[in-house]
Amino acid sequence: MSSPRSSSVLDWPATASSRAGRPVASAAERRRNRLRRKLKENVTAYGLLCAALVVFALFSWYPIVRGVLLSFQQVDFVNPPTWVGFDNFTRLVEDPLFGIAWRNTLLFTGLALVFGFVVPFLTAVLLNELRHAKAFFRLAVYLPVMLPPVVTALMWKWFYDPGAGLFNSALGAVGLPGGQWLDSSDTSMLSLVFVSTWANMGSTTLIYLAALGTIPGELYEAAELDGAGLWKRLIHVTLPQTRFVLLVLLLLQVVATMQVFTEPYVMTGGGPDDSTVTVLLLLYRYAFVYNDFGSASALSLLLFVALGVFSALYVRLTRKADES
Repeated sequence: MSSPRSSSVLDWPATASSRAGRPVASAAERRRNRLRRKLKENVTAYGLLCAALVVFALFSWYPIVRGVLLSFQQVDFVNPPTWVGFDNFTRLVEDPLFGIAWRNTLLFTGLALVFGFVVPFLTAVLLNELRHAKAFFRLAVYLPVMLPPVVTALMWKWFYDPGAGLFNSALGAVGLPGGQWLDSSDTSMLSLVFVSTWANMGSTTLIYLAALGTIPGELYEAAELDGAGLWKRLIHVTLPQTRFVLLVLLLLQVVATMQVFTEPYVMTGGGPDDSTVTVLLLLYRYAFVYNDFGSASALSLLLFVALGVFSALYVRLTRKADES
């Protein structure tokens, strides 16, 4: 009968060989596990990507394609759709409100650029110059953005009320005559622009503030040493340093204001005398008042093409300006 020590000595070569073989097997196993883990990660990543693409195609691409098809059909969602070619576009061009809507929309966009583009930038510059209560004033500027657009429109509609409205009451308290803010074709569009500017300037102002915060302080210090005041610092330092942000927000604002709908729909209904009928408001009338979804889709396609062409030209021109 052999002792335990002698048996362990006899078994030593086999044990040593098995231990020597373990690293080889372990390395191969690690490679397989690593390959399996990478494959699992890739499958998960592509699965999530495919799910996102399906959702995007279903809720973004399909409505676009469907809208293009509807613009060439007579559709009321009661009778079967019929192909009418360019009849919807011809009907739109022959509508007297078609030209009026485009003119009013362009007028609103132009006025919004004067007030809604310049005022937020100047507000951001003033807030950036403050030394105290910065957080309070930034909150005060951003607060209107937190209100729902319809609530904002209804509130300002009461402000503009020619009877007991806030503005006419304040003017009457100091002995000044009130105005027909929304009831006159001379002031109705400008009144809507003021509402849109007040309601949306908060987000733009904060973006400008973020851009101003990236400007090196040494540039302002050098300008101050050269005797430059606030205006010269704005022209020679602030504007060149924030040029990219200004160009991007200008494009976004044009695209957004060309799609104005809430203010004229809630506050004026397109009046008085069709002075506030915009493209989207006319589109709404075709779809939900006239029950002509084909013409509404045709009008949306025209607006889409107009904004797409403008955006492409804008980007091309700004890129050429940067290269030169």
